[in-house]
Amino acid sequence: MSPGLVDILPAEGVWAKLDPNPSVKSVKPSEPVTSWIQRLGAGDPRALEAVIPLLYNELRAVAGHQLKLERADHTLSATALVHEAWFRLARQRRIAAEDRLQFLSIAGHTMRRVLVDWARSKKRAKRGGGQADLPLDEVEPFLTVEEADELLALDEALERLAAVNERGAKVVEHRFFAGLSQDETAEALGISPKTVQRDWIAARAWLRKEVQRDLSVDPS
Repeated sequence: MSPGLVDILPAEGVWAKLDPNPSVKSVKPSEPVTSWIQRLGAGDPRALEAVIPLLYNELRAVAGHQLKLERADHTLSATALVHEAWFRLARQRRIAAEDRLQFLSIAGHTMRRVLVDWARSKKRAKRGGGQADLPLDEVEPFLTVEEADELLALDEALERLAAVNERGAKVVEHRFFAGLSQDETAEALGISPKTVQRDWIAARAWLRKEVQRDLSVDPS
C-alpha cells in the first residue's frame, strides 16, 4: 500500500482527498525501456522521446496520484502534468536514471516541482507583490489559497527533512510522489523493505509535526 498525505496530516481539507492506495501499477520493464533509460542516463538526446511513449501510462498514473492533492474541479489534467514534466526534463542535458524505477522517481520529483511552482504562482498573484509565473485566470481554478499554503508547507518541510534525513526524504519522494510500492522503493534506493518501512514511519511523524506547525494546525 502506497501512503497518502492523509497519513501525515489530519483528514481534513485537501489532505482528505488523497487515496492511500497507489495509482501506479508495477510492470516488468521490457528490454527497450531499460536500454533507452540507460541511454538517457548516458546523455543520448534522443532517448527521452523514446522513453516517454513507452512509460506514458505509468507517468499518467504518477501524475494522477499527485493531482489528488488538488480540488476535484481543477483544470490541470494528468496529461497536462506529464507534458509539462516532459518539457522540463527535455531541458536537462542528462537524466541520471539507470532503470524504470529511477526514471519514475525523477519524473515524480519533476511533477512535484511543477505543482509547487503553480502554488507559488497562486500566492504571488494573490498578494499582488510580483509577477506570477502564470496568469491569475489560469491559476485561479487550479488551487485555492489554502491548498497552495498546504502544498508549499509540505514542500518546505520535505526540504528541511532532506537536510537532516536525506534517505527518509527520498523514501517519501519515492513512495508518495512517485507512487512506488515499499518493495519498489527499496529496490530503487538499494535498501531493504524493512528499512523503507522504518524510514517512512519516522519521516511521516517528522513531516506531520513540521507541517502542522507551519499551518498552525492543532495536532489534537
